[in-house]
Parts: sequence; C-alpha cells; structure tokens
Amino acid sequence: MLKVLTTIIAALAGVGLLTAAAPARKPLAPKPAARVVASGGWGAKVTRTPQDSYILGNPAAPVRLITYISYTCPHCAEFDKESEVPLKVGMIDTGKGALEVRPFLRNAIDVVATLLAECGPPEKFLGNHLMLLRRQDEWTAPAMSMNEAQKARWSNPDFATRMRAIASDLKLYDLMEARGYGRPELDRCLADRALAERATRHTQDAVEKDFVRGTPAFVLNGVPLAGTANWAGLKPQLEARLH
Repeated sequence: MLKVLTTIIAALAGVGLLTAAAPARKPLAPKPAARVVASGGWGAKVTRTPQDSYILGNPAAPVRLITYISYTCPHCAEFDKESEVPLKVGMIDTGKGALEVRPFLRNAIDVVATLLAECGPPEKFLGNHLMLLRRQDEWTAPAMSMNEAQKARWSNPDFATRMRAIASDLKLYDLMEARGYGRPELDRCLADRALAERATRHTQDAVEKDFVRGTPAFVLNGVPLAGTANWAGLKPQLEARLH
C-alpha cells in the first residue's frame, strides 16, 4: 500500500503539483453539496458532494456504486463505454441505485482533466466527464511525443501556468470551448490549486481506505470490490443487489 501511495505522490510531485514556488495555502473548507434536479427524474439528477465527487441519480438509493476513475486510464474509458447505458437504464433512472464518480489522480494530466471536468456548476459535470473519456485517445495523443519546450512548460513552478500549458498542448481548451466554455472561465478552473490539492488527498484516501490499486476501481454499498476492474466483473455483483 505504501509503495503504491509513494508512487502516486512522486508522480505528482515530479511535475510540481505538490511543490510550488509560492507557499502552500491553508486548505479550504469543503464546499457544501450542490444539487441539480431536472424534469427527467433520477436520471437527470447530479449531486456534488463535499468530497468533490459527483453522485448521478438518487442520493438516497439503497444501492450505491462508487467508481474511481483516472481520465488518462484506457480501461476507464472502456468501462464507461460498456457500462453507461446499462447503468443508466437499469440502475440510475429507476432510483434503485446511484453512481458516484470519484477522480483518481495518477499523473499531472489527470490533475488538469479533473479540474476541467469539475469546471462550472454540477449540471456541467456529466457532459465534461463523458467527453473526456470518450475522446481520450484524441487529447492524450500529444503527450506521447512531447518536445523539450513542452517539457519545460509542463514543469513551470507556477501552478496555474503549468496547468494551462498542459491543457493547451493537449488541445483541451478546444474541446471545452466546444462545450460552451470561455477561455477566462477555463483559466480560472485550471488555477484552482485548492481543488487540485484536495483531489490529491482524496486519491491518498482511496489508496489507504478503499484499497485502490488501479483504475477503474469500485466500491459497492461500502465494500471495496477487490479483483473487479471491468464491467464484465462488476455487472453480476451489481445485478444481485438491484434485484
């Protein structure tokens, strides 16, 4: 467990997430939960929690599935593609179950993607989340051929400058602007170091408390599902609790 946690922290510190020229800020108090309810019923309900995660569906549902995802994880993108419709139709829309999405940081790109996924009001989250996973191959591709100038930008000691450089090099500004965001709003979200630091702590908690070793990872009604890492393995366990 300590080895996994140390690896995560080292990966983040390596791009300056946990070390910056400016002194560390005092952690902010968690934001109160914000809820959005549309006329579509449970399937249209999004709840932002004080832990910076998002619950899709009925927050009081008897079945709660927590999924830890990394936006740079190909297996997470595959899980989303396979599970989106059955989870929505068979669990979320009925109100019997809710899906809680918790970002899990593996690298600096995950930090940028998480800040963008959570940019704006809660009703924006699901669209941002799905876009980042569905177009993952497209926006992560430039990271495979970084030049020295890009590496230097990605190591800038200023947190906001570093996050903006990564977002720009990966063309994430273009993808988010196509969703209706303006550049000033995106820059504000990318400068949210307090959220990035909280997300880092949430990742540490996931390793220590929910025994997360890779992504996607699942917790079903409070029980970590060790050895389950895809929709094929999760589906029968979920169905057994929904029926």
